Amino acid sequence: METLITILIGVLVTVAVYLMLSKSVIRIILGSAVLSHAVHLLLMTMGGLKKGDVPLIGEGTGKFTDALPQALILTAIVISFAVTAFLLVLAYRTYKETGSDNLGALRGFKDE
Repeated sequence: METLITILIGVLVTVAVYLMLSKSVIRIILGSAVLSHAVHLLLMTMGGLKKGDVPLIGEGTGKFTDALPQALILTAIVISFAVTAFLLVLAYRTYKETGSDNLGALRGFKDE
């Protein structure tokens, strides 16, 4: 199963790089969102599946699960959502000011 998810991560990174190399601002934003999802899958895969009890004080000693990968993924999801929202607002504002989302047309703009 980890091999299949690793292949999926590679496909997502390939798609993200392809989107980020285009000249459209919206495609670049979508590429960064897809890349962040690939990183989330990578963190989840590297964390692995661990079986055990919830680490609570006062319970019997046994094998416990590690909550760090889930905490890292949750933090990464929140940060990537905030960055994507900021980039979308920035792209919208740029489109309203210039009338174009093409990076080639934005080069040499008077406010550059």
